[in-house]
Amino acid sequence: MNNDKKNRSPFKSPLLIFLAISIIATVILNVMMLSLQSPKKQEISYSDFLAMLDADKVDEVVITQDRFVIYEKIEENGAEPEIEPRTDSFMRSLGLDVDAALDKVKQNSRRVYYTGYIYDERLLAQLDEKGVKYSTPIQNNSPILDFFLTWILPLGIIYLLFFLLTRSMSKRMGGGGGIMGIGQSHAKMYSVENSTGVTFKDVAGQEEAKESLDEIVDYLHNPSKYKAIGAKQPRGALLVGPPGTGKTLLAKAVAGEAKVPFFSLSGSEFVEMFVGVGASRVRDLFKQASAKAPCIIFIDEIDAIGKSRDNQISSNDEREQTLNQLLNEMDGFDSSRGLVIIAATNRPEVLDKALLRPGRFDRRIIVEKPDLKGREDILKVHIKNVKTEPDIDLREMALATSGAAGADLANMVNEAALRAVRMGRRTVSQEDLMEAVEVIIAGKEKKDRILSDKEKEIVAFHEVGHALATAVQKHTQPVHKITIVPRTMGSLGYTMQMPEEEEHYLMSRDEILDQITVFLAGRAAEELVFNTKTTGAANDIERATLLARNMITQYGMSDKFGMAGLESVQNKYLDGRSVSNCSEETKTAVDNEIIRVLKECHDKAMRILVENRDALDEIARYLIDKETVTGDTFMEIYKSVKDKRRGAEFGDNDDVKD
Repeated sequence: MNNDKKNRSPFKSPLLIFLAISIIATVILNVMMLSLQSPKKQEISYSDFLAMLDADKVDEVVITQDRFVIYEKIEENGAEPEIEPRTDSFMRSLGLDVDAALDKVKQNSRRVYYTGYIYDERLLAQLDEKGVKYSTPIQNNSPILDFFLTWILPLGIIYLLFFLLTRSMSKRMGGGGGIMGIGQSHAKMYSVENSTGVTFKDVAGQEEAKESLDEIVDYLHNPSKYKAIGAKQPRGALLVGPPGTGKTLLAKAVAGEAKVPFFSLSGSEFVEMFVGVGASRVRDLFKQASAKAPCIIFIDEIDAIGKSRDNQISSNDEREQTLNQLLNEMDGFDSSRGLVIIAATNRPEVLDKALLRPGRFDRRIIVEKPDLKGREDILKVHIKNVKTEPDIDLREMALATSGAAGADLANMVNEAALRAVRMGRRTVSQEDLMEAVEVIIAGKEKKDRILSDKEKEIVAFHEVGHALATAVQKHTQPVHKITIVPRTMGSLGYTMQMPEEEEHYLMSRDEILDQITVFLAGRAAEELVFNTKTTGAANDIERATLLARNMITQYGMSDKFGMAGLESVQNKYLDGRSVSNCSEETKTAVDNEIIRVLKECHDKAMRILVENRDALDEIARYLIDKETVTGDTFMEIYKSVKDKRRGAEFGDNDDVKD
């Protein structure tokens, strides 16, 4: 650190920069003031001055120690200034002295000359003879006062403006301290007495991640048993996963379990508009942390400063300097003192390779979305402070929320509590919990949107088409609910499916094709019953097309392309965008293959609905009347219609036999 101070350029000091700027600005200000205060004067010779005096062209002379300042008479410069009659009457109505104003104008319009001072005994007599006014200015100004007004006051004004500007900028950058605090770290520190208040008991659904972090906690508590065998503490742990899975909560839980100070800040807080500020903040952060060791540093969204250094024109030099400083500090600190760095990101693929090598972030801990048991455990954590009815079933809610992260589940529990209050109850019921799931997935019921009878009928047949395709096929999840009540997220109705048992993580080709058939069954119902196509199938078609594309390009389930990987996924934990890895000709062939798969699935959906037209009509009429049908009611009606059809078929066969 001492070498850095010796080698550091003095021009990088904010105080020296401020002094230099203030002095330059004050000099410029004084020069401008002098140029504005002094009228433009023309130098003439003393003989020319005497000639002007003889020609009666001099109006006034000011005699100083080193020069004569000569003011020429106005009559010689042109016509007398005049004021328009209307202006004259207006000024007199306001009580203004028009003559004095004209005199002032004339005085300011005089030409000014100057010449060097020459002692001449006859000059005063000549001035008296010509009637010229002359005077000598008296210098009453104090040198100290002049220095104060000329230098100290401008410096003070510039300092005040500069201080207010830097203070405002530092507030917008998330910190205080004015210009001297730009390079300081703004990490929040939780001391041992005022700990994070979070432990591993508050984190559910991430058992593997907790197990990986528990070893770090144990090292902070008992470093001697690790040192005895020669083991070293991991320098850093990188938490990777989708948003809302609890990465920040896990970092706080580690600090809470270890009972050590916890420094927390975002990666974006390092990078500012000033060059070198980010690196300075990194140094300051590690200096504070070393003084508080053992402790934990948590950097959220580390991809803001840890992106790969690609040397492109658009690369950010300030961000790269900050990253270089972070790499240097991670190499330099002594891990045996109990200093641990934990970072979190949703985009591990963009991080610099030097940041991920062993010796820096030694461990990559995946924080995935929870499975069925994990979701149930998370719901138990979030609902323990909520008053509920004794018969609530969290497993049913966990089954209905496949793919939800911990933050989503917490939001659903809160929505259920808000609904209970809105309904005038003091406890949360199972109905509140399931309604909260639908609110998060599809939005609130839009009561002011009233569908016409025709639209209501189309939506009903559309949704029942989905449900029938689900019930008839083998590789689909059972129907939980059908509704035609519009929701705020744009849906006019929806069919909700829910697994009966533990979710599975592999999908076969038959399951994918059956799911595409379910998506397209809504449009097939519209075509079958009304011989029309509506915009209500837009989202179904989008999801079916995406599933078919993934089946062909990523899963290797196409008869035409075999096991070729034609696309890869980028930003796995964010949008999961696919990037093509094939030629333009292959892309065209892929599009044709997708169209073929969609057409086959659509034809299959149409066959299912034609074969079950009686069930389609009856369930749709019931849905139009009730607006919402549960999965159990749907299956009862479907089985009833199916039994009637089977009985009718057997009856026809008996008649033939007779």
